Amino acid sequence: MMDREFKRIILLDHYNNPNNKKLVEDERYKSVHNASESCIDDLTVYMLAQDGVIKDLQFSGIGCTISTASTDIMCDLLKNKTFDEARNILANYSNMVADKPFDEDVLEEANAFDTLYQQANRIKCGTIGIHAIEELIDEYTK
Repeated sequence: MMDREFKRIILLDHYNNPNNKKLVEDERYKSVHNASESCIDDLTVYMLAQDGVIKDLQFSGIGCTISTASTDIMCDLLKNKTFDEARNILANYSNMVADKPFDEDVLEEANAFDTLYQQANRIKCGTIGIHAIEELIDEYTK
């Protein structure tokens, strides 16, 4: 488990300096747009996959610290993973934010959200980009 200050550093770094935040205008990418009805979170996630492997993940839009950081971390974590590996990571993340058993070894920096379940109103923030990624994987594997 990470200490509180380390979690804060991770979240603020991914919010202030996201690695994967850019508008993608490339027809090879599929995209999913998700917006919250109750806050500012309004993100579009872009995925490029080939031969069952996620080659690139990017996102654009406006989001709070939690939604931006969680989406950016997950983009980092899922690049170059197969769809099965990605589904496993996403399932573990979903279990973590629902306070269910999860494998922290596969989540790396995403473990910074291990107490998100304690703030029910923030769970949507921490999953808006994740749900878009899940939709994209479903779209690629239809």
